[in-house]
Amino acid sequence: MFTGIIEAVGKIKQVNISGDGARITVDTQSLDMSDVKLGDSIATNGICLTVVAFDEHSFTADVSNETLTRTGFAHYSANQQVNLEKAMLPTTRFGGHIVSGHVDAVATINSIKVNGNSIEYWLSMPEEIAPYIAEKGSITIDGVSLTVNSLTQDQFRLTIVPHTSEQTIMPSYQVGSKVNIEVDVMARYIERLLLKKSTTQQAPSGVTEALLMQSGFIKG
Repeated sequence: MFTGIIEAVGKIKQVNISGDGARITVDTQSLDMSDVKLGDSIATNGICLTVVAFDEHSFTADVSNETLTRTGFAHYSANQQVNLEKAMLPTTRFGGHIVSGHVDAVATINSIKVNGNSIEYWLSMPEEIAPYIAEKGSITIDGVSLTVNSLTQDQFRLTIVPHTSEQTIMPSYQVGSKVNIEVDVMARYIERLLLKKSTTQQAPSGVTEALLMQSGFIKG
């Protein structure tokens, strides 16, 4: 489990792709590796990877064919920068939102515009995840916890403040860049609860559509 608050920007040292998947080694740069152990999880551009080898300045992880298919990893190469976040601890300050590290889709950056001291990005909204993206809701882009500021039928807009740009790989984005998207996991659970209600005519655990509306999770 992660929070979407990036701890360091690393750099890919090596990627070996085969028919069985891939093995990736990442130069962790400023990421503190002193408490990392074999089997730990490190989100790399929003993808939860399991550490199979590491030293003071790098880690190696295996990437499945499923991950290669659903994320941008198939197009990653040596020297590419990546956002890094270690799995959260029970004592971690929760500065972002609940991030699982399971990417839902890949989106394309359609436009980039400077607006005052911030930068606005319009991104494509893949049809399969459009129902889970809401204005002022949370979304994860390459592992970064962000807020959706507006959306149309097939696009959504992010407004990035200088601090976020400075701490992530976002300055490297260009029109046409591909990014990993993870929707808010709460939207997934709410959909499941409402689906269960529609098939059983009874909301589980007392969860009703009226309660969800009152809580602000859905709109009437």
